[in-house]
Amino acid sequence: MCRKIFVAATGQHTGKTTISLSLVHLARQKYRRVGFIKPIGPKCQEFAGIIVDKDAALMARIFGLEEDIRFMSPLVLSRGSTKEFLDGARCRQEAEETILSACRELEKKCDFLVIEGSGHGGVGSVIGLNNARIASLLGASAVMVAGGGIGSVIDSVELNLPLYQREGVDLRLLLINKLLAEKRGETLGYLSRAFAPSGLAVAGAFDYSPVLANPTLAHISRVLGQPLQGDLSQINRIVHHIQLGAASSQKVIDGLLESTLLVTTSSRDELIVTVSSLYHIPDFREKIAGLVIPGHAPISGITDQILRDSGVPFIRIPVRTAEAFSAITDHVSKISADDTEKIDLVKSSAESVLADVAARHIL
Repeated sequence: MCRKIFVAATGQHTGKTTISLSLVHLARQKYRRVGFIKPIGPKCQEFAGIIVDKDAALMARIFGLEEDIRFMSPLVLSRGSTKEFLDGARCRQEAEETILSACRELEKKCDFLVIEGSGHGGVGSVIGLNNARIASLLGASAVMVAGGGIGSVIDSVELNLPLYQREGVDLRLLLINKLLAEKRGETLGYLSRAFAPSGLAVAGAFDYSPVLANPTLAHISRVLGQPLQGDLSQINRIVHHIQLGAASSQKVIDGLLESTLLVTTSSRDELIVTVSSLYHIPDFREKIAGLVIPGHAPISGITDQILRDSGVPFIRIPVRTAEAFSAITDHVSKISADDTEKIDLVKSSAESVLADVAARHIL
């Protein structure tokens, strides 16, 4: 018989996919056959010739589950899908059967199945299949992931909890993620007291980690839709700081922090040349993750040659500086299958932080 756990969340960007990855990793140490399914996929991509949810593709790549990908992402909601449901061109019953059929196939093959929800509890309501309904439909117990904090967590859980209670879902645990290390004990203490009357168990997941929270150069390249150039061996380098190169060259260089991505327009020849030259110095290489060079004006010939000869990683994009800077800073980093440093950190952290909690409440 296949055991199932539904990974719910109070909202986006709580670290639900990181928790799902952790649970698959931990479950593989106890069960011989472990699977993953994202019943409703709001963010899709092509994988092995079919359109699937990005998180399903991620899990397939990390854990070698490619042969099951057609079951791992049974219902993808692309642009216009919700209107099709509202217009009657597609129906909830058909969607339910699609999800149920995929889950049944995975249950035949798996001893343990991680089911990842989409966003907060109400996501999917437009087609009659919110997260709580899906957890109930698939007969899965649930764990709810919330971001760090106290008041904000209580508020968000109170908004989501009634949906799962209405559907009769066995909500086993509230996992608090992205905790501030120095406030971890205090935060968990207050939240445990807050939810004690409801009988909801509270446990801590991961502390906030810049390595997990911050993007790689490869991720930024994907966000901007432009290739990384220069030293491609640095493609998975993690960017800890993003700095706009608007001040004088000296002030910009003095303000560099660890692993800084510098955004500077294509007309700033002196700054591009300075950064390119400093990249050869080990102390500065620790600070300079790379350059994003926006702007419609071409880079001058000699500056371009110095830039390319230096090997400093850079992304050239023909938009205004403000657009490039906003695109980078407004985007929340997601783990990709190529982020080996992040994936290894998640797995090792799961073993030290989540193993005992998962053994008692989930696995």
